[in-house]
Amino acid sequence: MVFDKIKDILAVQLDTDANDMTMDTRIVEDLGADSLDVVEMLMAAYDEFGVEVPDDKIESLKTIGDVVEYIQNEID
Repeated sequence: MVFDKIKDILAVQLDTDANDMTMDTRIVEDLGADSLDVVEMLMAAYDEFGVEVPDDKIESLKTIGDVVEYIQNEID
């Protein structure tokens, strides 16, 4: 559920195909996201899941899997 929603958020935001994304997809390198895109994705994730990512944790979220794992850990 979290994985699919994050893929959907990124697909809309970056105008790309969610079906091409995996847990190992790198947000910046593979999808071409910039820092503003990352912030917007995290804001959308907050709206969807109610999970806020502290600024000092954002740097460590390199892949879609990193984001999914962080959110799942926070909502469990």
